Amino acid sequence: MTIASAFIERSRHYLAYEYPTKIERCLASLPTDAMWRRTGDGSNSIGNLLLHLEGNVRQWLVSSVGGAPDHRERSAEFAAREGADARTLFAALSATLLDADAVLASLTPDDLLTNRVIQGRDVTVLDAVYHVVEHFALHTGQVILLTKAYEPGSIRFYEDAGGLATPRWPTEGGRL
Repeated sequence: MTIASAFIERSRHYLAYEYPTKIERCLASLPTDAMWRRTGDGSNSIGNLLLHLEGNVRQWLVSSVGGAPDHRERSAEFAAREGADARTLFAALSATLLDADAVLASLTPDDLLTNRVIQGRDVTVLDAVYHVVEHFALHTGQVILLTKAYEPGSIRFYEDAGGLATPRWPTEGGRL
């Protein structure tokens, strides 16, 4: 296995399995009224974060790397104060992640060094993939933090096994 193929495979794991699994468990723990709740005027709801993640992954990977049309309205992702329920938002995100996984699966090591212009930035495909994985991790953490604030004690992702954090879900195989 090359470094490039390992990078692609690990990126696929995070985007198709680990991060969405954590988000899905958070959504299952939340009361319905928490989806669009904001902690303040300058903050985002979990609903906003899910819209934003779906838009970001679609624009950066599915459209800009994969060649699909880009119809994103980024500002609307943050402006929404109400909208679809958790199941509907997660289904849309999951569909986009499936599309992104297909794009990632089709990449060759040489593809990683090709250039794209995304949101006015000149980046390589490697930059785009790295950005999406990092960006998704950041917002997954926000969903987890909000879930813990709205429903304390409702989620635990790891068991402490002799000082090791062992995931409470299978680590192999796909969920999507």
